[in-house]
Amino acid sequence: MQELASLVEANNMEVADTITQKSDSVSGATYFGSGKVTEIKEIANADDVQIIVLNDELTPSQIRNLEKETKLSFMDRTELILQVFSNRAQTKQAKLQVEIAKLQYQLPRIHPSGNPLDQQSASGGLANRGAGESKLELDRRVIRKRITALRNELKTVDKTVNVQSRRRTNTSLPLVSLVGYTNAGKSTTMNGLLNFNKEDSDDRKVFEKNMLFATLDTSVRRIDLADNTSFLLSDTVGFVSKLPHNLVESFKTTLKEAQDADILIQVIDISDAHWKNMLEVTEKTLKEVGVVDKPMIYAFNKADLKPDQQFPSIEGDNIYYSALDSKSIETLIQLIKQKIFANYKEATLLIPYDKQKVTEEILRNSQVTKKEFTNAGSLITANLSPEELERFNNYIEMESSNK
Repeated sequence: MQELASLVEANNMEVADTITQKSDSVSGATYFGSGKVTEIKEIANADDVQIIVLNDELTPSQIRNLEKETKLSFMDRTELILQVFSNRAQTKQAKLQVEIAKLQYQLPRIHPSGNPLDQQSASGGLANRGAGESKLELDRRVIRKRITALRNELKTVDKTVNVQSRRRTNTSLPLVSLVGYTNAGKSTTMNGLLNFNKEDSDDRKVFEKNMLFATLDTSVRRIDLADNTSFLLSDTVGFVSKLPHNLVESFKTTLKEAQDADILIQVIDISDAHWKNMLEVTEKTLKEVGVVDKPMIYAFNKADLKPDQQFPSIEGDNIYYSALDSKSIETLIQLIKQKIFANYKEATLLIPYDKQKVTEEILRNSQVTKKEFTNAGSLITANLSPEELERFNNYIEMESSNK
């Protein structure tokens, strides 16, 4: 219920009252028992509240029956999350994904009545309830046609995104992906890591705010450290319990960076009493979108809010840290490097001058520690991944032990 209140606030609405009911089962007709429905109506009328938000997904008939009996407007958890996502979506891809999910949610909720827009005339500052279509477009046939058109448009956008993703993954740089529950501190962690970039990175920072779903779009940044090690870092959309299935399906492409990652960093808000549930929700959602069997660092953020927690500290694959603490971020970087560069080996390569493209690629993407120019060609010493060692094998003069 606390999370529901945060979602309501994230949707620019104000919580007036919180009402709960203890019951062995839900009512098939109205979800709540008849006495609770009357209580809801009386409290709402007394406080001049005209919309009720429910912490579950209701059937279309349950919402219709509740609205008919109370003359109030009801929004279930699924619609609320869709509203928040709709307000937060910035890129073309995210906007299309959210609109498809909204239309799929709305389709079974269209019903023949004198005014099929009754459910969308909610007050309380709610603009664009549902998919924002006209009365005529709320016909099932038209909505199905609209969903098909949007899916086709999304396929085109996805192709462009996939090309961009392939360009990144075709580099030899390892990809690290931040995942986790919404508002756990992923964006703050990413910005903390960017602070250690050897070049000024203020213009590359991602948006961060203490709010559920502050950002939906995947951001990818290159991290170049002072010791010449580099990797790609992505910040993905946060998860939440009872995330609508249609939304999970729609965001599979958005989470492609996590699917392609060499290692995942699951950011967990250890200061939240429900962090174990949040961890379970994140791992369940990752499995639903096809992100499985990935090496993972469990990053327990906001350790500064736990009086008895020492930080920064590392225990196996776990790190306890604060994303606002530079020493914590430095410790996280050391753990990342330990994980992603474990199989790298130092090698010296002699590259003929007529193979300038090979030289440029190694200088751009590999961890170069030394370079000089000889009569025979460019002599480069670098720490290379197993794939790079195989790819540039013809140019290797000498290979040393593990880094």
